Amino acid sequence: MLRLSLASAAALVLAVPALAAEIPIGHLADQSGATSDVGVPYAQGVADALAYVNRKGGIKGEKMAVESVDYGYQVPRAVALYKKWTGGRDKVAAIQGWGTADTEALSAFVTKDEIPYISGSYAAQVSDPTGASGKAKAAPYNFFYGPSYSDALRAMLMWAADDWKAKGKTGKPKYVHMGGNHPYPNSPKEAGEAMAKDLGFEVLPAIVFALAPGDYTAQCLTAKNAGANYAYLGNTGGSNISLLKSCKSVGTDIQFMGNVWGMDENAAKAAGEAANGVVFPVRTAAVSGSTAPGMAMAAEISKVSDPAGTAYRPVHYYTGICAALYMTEALAWAKDNGGLAGPNVRKGFYQKKDWVPAGMEGVCVPSTWSPTDHRGMMEVNIYRAKVSGPTDGALPDLIKAGTIKLEPVKTVTLPRKSEWQGW
Repeated sequence: MLRLSLASAAALVLAVPALAAEIPIGHLADQSGATSDVGVPYAQGVADALAYVNRKGGIKGEKMAVESVDYGYQVPRAVALYKKWTGGRDKVAAIQGWGTADTEALSAFVTKDEIPYISGSYAAQVSDPTGASGKAKAAPYNFFYGPSYSDALRAMLMWAADDWKAKGKTGKPKYVHMGGNHPYPNSPKEAGEAMAKDLGFEVLPAIVFALAPGDYTAQCLTAKNAGANYAYLGNTGGSNISLLKSCKSVGTDIQFMGNVWGMDENAAKAAGEAANGVVFPVRTAAVSGSTAPGMAMAAEISKVSDPAGTAYRPVHYYTGICAALYMTEALAWAKDNGGLAGPNVRKGFYQKKDWVPAGMEGVCVPSTWSPTDHRGMMEVNIYRAKVSGPTDGALPDLIKAGTIKLEPVKTVTLPRKSEWQGW
């Protein structure tokens, strides 16, 4: 059923045609690759939001021609698409991107070509627009909506240190980084391990498990035998489900901390009680079921691909909406202030502080980008997945019954330390 629903959602994105319009926009989506479990709802949020803006008149009266393409989480395909989108007369005004490996691979290209690139990757390595930090190359045209992977992990480790004390534990808690040997899971590894040491954790050797689902009993036994107390899951929900089930089967007693893509409502349903207690960052200020003012507009956006308004939208869908709307408002500012050339669109991201797209109050977290700092958000909303029974039913029913819940745990506001930028 999960495979069928993902396939249907993917079809919805691909069914959105490029409109005859004047503002070309590229949209890279993973609907079939290693991260499609979370890529599908995020891409649907992006596609629906852009279509909604077009229905409301586009960018100051001009429609966007959006080309949404499933690149299967393959860097060569992403590069080929980028060259297509920038090689002719209809050069894209901006790109909605996706993964860490392709975002990093394209960063130098978008810098050279001056094309704002809003990624689904939150790698700190593309958060320094000037390169002044010395931790990463200058990435003046890279943007993302959400805390960086590194900052989200720092916040969760702060919570974990408090959690250890609150439980009355003594001695040093043991921390381990777990994930694929890939740019995305590895992005916050060094920053997280450094933060863990600073907070008094004993840092264990990292444990590798693939981005694809599999049997991870060996990895769970390694973590259990090492005495791990807190573990960061750097992969998406799809492979994390397998790991959580394997670890439950061998009886680990570990507080798992997912990255922003590492847990959601669908993953909680698939993992069942193995997901109970997992904490993870949520990039929005609201989740499905919230009464925040912006949820009314989000519901209208959702009807673009679900006219009946009955589809359950997981956390990643709302994040996709926010990422798309920040871009459209930057485009709108640029159109009124010199045109849609890349440098102007880039300036559009710098015009407001604590910025929420119009109509999305209480949903999109206030964000601030500047010419010297592309860490848009230093606020990290930590949630806990709660699973209190069998998860065989339909997800909306499980949510309604309270069998699956996403409970807010703590909001951590990090200091904007210069030494943390870029890593």
